[in-house]
Amino acid sequence: MNRSDESKKLRWYNIVLMAFVSVWGFGNVVNNYANQGLTVITSWVLIIALYFVPYALMVGQLGSTFKDGKGGVSSWIKETMGPTIAYFAAWTYWVVHVPYLAQKPQSILIALGWTATGSGNFINKFSPIVLQLACLAVFLLFLWVASRGMLILAGMVAICALLGSFAMA
Repeated sequence: MNRSDESKKLRWYNIVLMAFVSVWGFGNVVNNYANQGLTVITSWVLIIALYFVPYALMVGQLGSTFKDGKGGVSSWIKETMGPTIAYFAAWTYWVVHVPYLAQKPQSILIALGWTATGSGNFINKFSPIVLQLACLAVFLLFLWVASRGMLILAGMVAICALLGSFAMA
């Protein structure tokens, strides 16, 4: 195997980091440290050892075994356990993400409030109905962006990377 083929492969620690960022996120690291202090490091080590490393190894194995599957976990389960169990897996995956997705617009509004005023009190100036409508508008905007496909997402990533490089300079 030549060097260029080897450089295109993900290592287990790359998958662990991707799983950590997408499932847990660095925001939780900061929040947990702020709330619990250094004692939280023990739980981080346990979470990484007992969840993220095995998760990355399983995803890597299943992804390489079913590399032609287009549906991720549900296609893997369909191939191994049948379409009914795959349907239930996809359905439960969707159900557990409803509350997660519903909180994201609120988090964005809170972050924008901190950006605009430098404090967390910005959001308290509005009535609950106005905040709910603003969250709904942000959520619908995200749905619209997601429905446009990968091209618009790639453009957004490029813009964010460009802005990030200016912020770092």
